Amino acid sequence: MEFGNSTLGSGFILVGILDDSGSPELLCATITALYMLALISNGLLLLVITVDARLHVPMYLLLGQLSLMDLLLTSVITPKAVMDFLLKDNTISFGGCALQMFLELVLGSAEDLLLAFMAYDRYVAICHPLNYMILMRPSVCWFMVATTWILASVTALLFTIFTLQYPFCKSRQIRHLFCEIPPLLKLACADTSTYELMVYLAGVTVLILPLAVILISYARILLTVLHMSSNEGRKKALVTCSSHLTVVGMWYGGASFMYVLPSQFHSPKQDNILSIFYTIVTPALNPLIYSLRNKEVTGALRRILGKRLLPTQSTF
Repeated sequence: MEFGNSTLGSGFILVGILDDSGSPELLCATITALYMLALISNGLLLLVITVDARLHVPMYLLLGQLSLMDLLLTSVITPKAVMDFLLKDNTISFGGCALQMFLELVLGSAEDLLLAFMAYDRYVAICHPLNYMILMRPSVCWFMVATTWILASVTALLFTIFTLQYPFCKSRQIRHLFCEIPPLLKLACADTSTYELMVYLAGVTVLILPLAVILISYARILLTVLHMSSNEGRKKALVTCSSHLTVVGMWYGGASFMYVLPSQFHSPKQDNILSIFYTIVTPALNPLIYSLRNKEVTGALRRILGKRLLPTQSTF
């Protein structure tokens, strides 16, 4: 299988939302601020989960993986987009585009699967608390983590290879913030209809199946919570679930529109906004959503940093 020769020497030009925005300087500053927030918040959460032995439990192992994925995902996209805008150089080599697409697909697919495993973790913790340490023992947790990364990597590699084997001779300009399958296929000078259907079906599978697991898990959780006799226990369970569901809604909302919505309903501006939401905004907000209402995380951060000024929040 050979890559399209028309693109190998010249690469592509990324024409994203920063170029089409009415206030590009303000948008660039906002994206930079969100990236710095993502670095600090995810970095701190990873530090706390790694260093504090009290957080070496299944829920925080999976949460640490989510922070790692968010940190890597936004780092694949944001620095190049900001530097391209500041240096007025939006070019990306063919190899650079392939690498960016592969990493984005790996991290995005891994996060889809991980959120489903996190929902299962909450289901076991709330609906089967006595068996939690058996059903979520370390070997099971690490199997979940390994499955997430391996499946995501294999899927990403296959789709990257198949996408970039097309000849791209219509234009070098990708009207998108980064190299992603839907906008790149618009540049192909070959019939991509069959492959677009494959991408659509894969998107439905990778996104909808984990989402179905999440919804089923939380439906069971809700039934269990409604039958709890303790108001305090009901409140703690709802706080636990609300944080996860907020993250799920933000992530799956943007990604579903990008990969599940049929291509005729897409526009470059809409796709750019959606991609910013799930690759830049969501990674910045996820650790805040999980940690600000979590007494265990804020307590661990207080112990590690030696500060006493962090407010005490409600616990999971």
